[in-house]
Amino acid sequence: MGLLGAILLNNRAFERVSEFLSEEHFSEEFHRRIWRACKTLIERGQRADPTTLRHFFESDEVYRAIGGAAYVARLAANATTVINAADYGRLIHDLSIRRELIELGTDIVNDAFSGDLEVSAVDQIENAEQNLYDLATTGSYEGGFRSLTAAVADAVDMAQAAFRREGKTVGVPSGFTELDLMLGGLHKSDLLVLAGRPSMGKTALATNIAFHVAEAAAEAAETGPGTASGAGKAPPAVGFYSLEMSAEQLANRLVAEQTKISSDKIRRGELNESQFERLVVASRKLEGLAFFIDDTPALTTSALRTRARRLKRQHGLALLVVDYLQLVSGSRNARNDSRVQEVSEITRGLKTLAKELDVPVLALSQLSRAVENREDKRPQLADLRESGTIEQDADVVMFIYREEYYLERQEPSRRADEEAAKFLERQEQWEDRRSKAEGRAEVIVAKQRHGPTGRVVLRFHPEMTKFENLNEAREAPY
Repeated sequence: MGLLGAILLNNRAFERVSEFLSEEHFSEEFHRRIWRACKTLIERGQRADPTTLRHFFESDEVYRAIGGAAYVARLAANATTVINAADYGRLIHDLSIRRELIELGTDIVNDAFSGDLEVSAVDQIENAEQNLYDLATTGSYEGGFRSLTAAVADAVDMAQAAFRREGKTVGVPSGFTELDLMLGGLHKSDLLVLAGRPSMGKTALATNIAFHVAEAAAEAAETGPGTASGAGKAPPAVGFYSLEMSAEQLANRLVAEQTKISSDKIRRGELNESQFERLVVASRKLEGLAFFIDDTPALTTSALRTRARRLKRQHGLALLVVDYLQLVSGSRNARNDSRVQEVSEITRGLKTLAKELDVPVLALSQLSRAVENREDKRPQLADLRESGTIEQDADVVMFIYREEYYLERQEPSRRADEEAAKFLERQEQWEDRRSKAEGRAEVIVAKQRHGPTGRVVLRFHPEMTKFENLNEAREAPY
């Protein structure tokens, strides 16, 4: 009553609370109506006072039942000052959240007692976490405009940190020198999409990047300033959603990368004593990293967000990887729409998550078959499968292309009417191209919101699913 009265006496009080307060925060229905009427008048540029409000409620039975104009006049008489309006508004906001917490707690108890077998206990926990998070963030009065002075100061701090850093990167280093030079590292709050056709090495590259980030975080924690007890600060975690492969398969790839032993040999157990010792040493190193894998199939965007928030709350977060985008499930409403709209909702959700958690999110994506029908099979932005808003929402779009993969499947055969010399010439040309392409992989940066596009050449070892730096200059812009 005090806040509404202050607004009726001086409409500037509305400006102090309208950013975080809405009609839902009032417990009394008629107070909600008065707030809504004041909001409508003020946003029209008109004055909201007891006289102007009378026209809104002349035929309202509830208005007459509580005393009509006399009640509104009493509100004005009980008004707080404009200076105290913000404090009153925050108190109303806080008490409203407390009421919703009570209601949410009641719903959790009732759902747990309901015995609905279609909804598991884990799903109920995730729904409760989601509702709690929504309650904590909806209507928050923090944020708003920042001055250019503060934004420029942050930008200078970032540039200074990059200047002092050996790799000259602003973001999180990926571990690949040329790629970091082009991207400036993986920037916080960015959505990076890594796309390619099957067998190009998307998961391998994402796994390599995730390992480099986790390793760098662990090293920084060891060499950084210690706590009062002398122990280093725990490194932020890397979260890897593996919707296609199991956690064991992904771990097998990481072990193969570190030991330089074929992942097939590790899986079959075809190791000698020396190789097994290397495997034990590598496994101990991996166990010390803050690297977390979630291999739950068909995760929804809601569950993905909930688990990412939980991981950051418990361990901190340096990078989030989603392998891959088309295997994520949208909301139930999106599933009723087209697949393009569902994928669009997923990419928007991932971009929002990147900004909310202030970490880079690396999402893998499949490409359409249109690539296979062209002579030059280098991917283009138009090849993004179910692209919808993938290109629009992503801050960076990268493609992996390995010419070697296609050349191995295009070995020339002699035509019926072809001379032997001509066939041998074609075969020599094919072998020369295959030799030059052997072990080479191109990472094509086709879109970058913050910088240039171009190509980076890496060395790829398919038997170890490992990418390495190739000491070659960046090629011409793509």
